[in-house]
Amino acid sequence: MADSIYIGYTFKVEPVQPGAEILIAELGFSGFESFVETPDGVIAYIQKSDHFEAILDSVQILNSEEFEITYDFETIAQTNWNAEWEKNFNPILVDDQCAIRAPFHEPFDVKYDIIIEPKMSFGTGHHETTHMMIQHILVSDFTNKSVLDMGCGTGVLAILAEKRGAKTLDAIDIDNWCYLNSLENVSRNDCHHINVLEGDASILQGKYYDVIIANINRNILLNDLSTYVACLNKKGSLFLSGFYDSDCELIESTCNQLHLKLEKKLKRNNWVALKFVQQL
Repeated sequence: MADSIYIGYTFKVEPVQPGAEILIAELGFSGFESFVETPDGVIAYIQKSDHFEAILDSVQILNSEEFEITYDFETIAQTNWNAEWEKNFNPILVDDQCAIRAPFHEPFDVKYDIIIEPKMSFGTGHHETTHMMIQHILVSDFTNKSVLDMGCGTGVLAILAEKRGAKTLDAIDIDNWCYLNSLENVSRNDCHHINVLEGDASILQGKYYDVIIANINRNILLNDLSTYVACLNKKGSLFLSGFYDSDCELIESTCNQLHLKLEKKLKRNNWVALKFVQQL
């Protein structure tokens, strides 16, 4: 991966909200790997090897009369990536308890000061879904819990869960870059109980957890929910995000069929993060 080359698309969106959120979701389905939200739109990245001329044809919002979207793109060598992030990645603070920053930022005087070298991985805390999942973790009991962070991206949620007291953790992502990035971030934050794995839900067979965190997207969640529940210990908790408020009814209905009860809902700019508890 060290010699990977990426294509970077810079989109200007008007109105920027909720246009940027919808655009990110649709670009994710089209194969884009990472996003940086800007004041007037989005920068989206995809590996050059996965890029093709008609990559944007399935992105419906580009044809919507409700939004005015313009864009250009350029090839970005991997060696330039750190400079790109230094230009675009600002530290964030969640509920005055958890800071997420890059190594080149000054430390925060907070309980959880997490250092993330995001590179091409999703999960810096800037996106609403990651932000809300951090909020869930900050107010939930993780003491001595076994935890799965599914679709871990940068590994930030697993890192925070360990700092909140989790005893054993698996952080899993299907993307090789996310796998390597999570390994780096786990080490950087001096975590010793996180096992980073590369793969999808098929590698979960025979594994069991007190808490499962899955911040992915609606379709993958709906496809894999039964697998997650099969891995959930009695009275375990399932945290889900990566979808819009309009998707909640379908997500909750599916979870209810799997004997999960909605306990808490967070909403941020039309994105949601739900906490379910097993009822069996």
